Amino acid sequence: MGFDLLAILLLIKIVLVIGAVLTFVAYLTLLERKLLGWIQVRIGPNRVGPWGLLQPLADGAKLLLKEEITVAKANKVVYIVAPLIVVVCALIPFSVIPFANGLGLDRILGPEAQTFGLNTGVVADINVGILFIFGISSLGVYGVVLGGWASNSKYSLLGSVRAGAQMISYELGLSLSVLGVLLLAGTLSLTEIVRAQDEVWKWYVFRQPLGFLLFLIAGSAEIARTPFDLLECENELVAGYQTEYSSMKFGLFYLGEYAHLLFLSSLMTTLYFGGWQAPIQIWPLTYVPPIVWFLGKTFFFVAIFVWIRGTYPRLRYDRVMAFGWKVLLPVGLANVMVTAFLYAMWLQRQV
Repeated sequence: MGFDLLAILLLIKIVLVIGAVLTFVAYLTLLERKLLGWIQVRIGPNRVGPWGLLQPLADGAKLLLKEEITVAKANKVVYIVAPLIVVVCALIPFSVIPFANGLGLDRILGPEAQTFGLNTGVVADINVGILFIFGISSLGVYGVVLGGWASNSKYSLLGSVRAGAQMISYELGLSLSVLGVLLLAGTLSLTEIVRAQDEVWKWYVFRQPLGFLLFLIAGSAEIARTPFDLLECENELVAGYQTEYSSMKFGLFYLGEYAHLLFLSSLMTTLYFGGWQAPIQIWPLTYVPPIVWFLGKTFFFVAIFVWIRGTYPRLRYDRVMAFGWKVLLPVGLANVMVTAFLYAMWLQRQV
């Protein structure tokens, strides 16, 4: 098979994954509004299409048709580029998330399919996937900071400063929470981490329960979900870093926010809940396609985040900062040390 054809097939795979992510992101908005409606004993969107299924399309069309407004004294280049940075940094990490064990293309395309990664259920199966994720995800806050600064607005600037401080505070806790999984798995490859969880009792949520709880809290703060949405809290900062944005530039920030939510849920599924694998390797469960297991677990976590939003109030900013440094960081360090002592050192002696 020619190199050109393989390159085209790989490009098609990338486009399909991006298209699927964007579609899921669009309908996450509908899912969240429906779940919040049930939590708050109201109906939610139900006018555009049957059961409101066309509501995301209507929202997208509305944003596209809105008037484009640029603040008079804004730094126009940075003002325009900032939303793009957020979206790109939210989409790139999906390239290393394994959504299935394989696509079954090796029989059709030959051995070249495995060589070029066409048969894998991941766009780029690299052996340092978790480092790649942390590196790219950390860049996303630059879009928020630059957007708030370039808007020439006090509210936007305050929101961007909060974003930088919150990212620094909770990035450490997030990294420490994952170290326990990496110590047990002995690899940085997300695919190998999933393969090590082939039975439900091997899921790292049971071997690292404290690490999972820390990851859930720190991840919520990293993507600025309630109760950590201090970047755009309307009762203090109007809309925070998004205050001076309109039309599709605002829509890109909105898209990036929900893409981060979907990505965090996918990463929790991959690291702690066995990824694409069934809980028990028996026939009725293994008959279900791996991607169905992966999506089911991912949207379960999405529902958890929506439930948290509909249940808990927004925290005070000084308490959010204090919690990150005085609670999350020490507990994360303690979890890593205990894991290294009880698990990694014990496993090393068994070799």
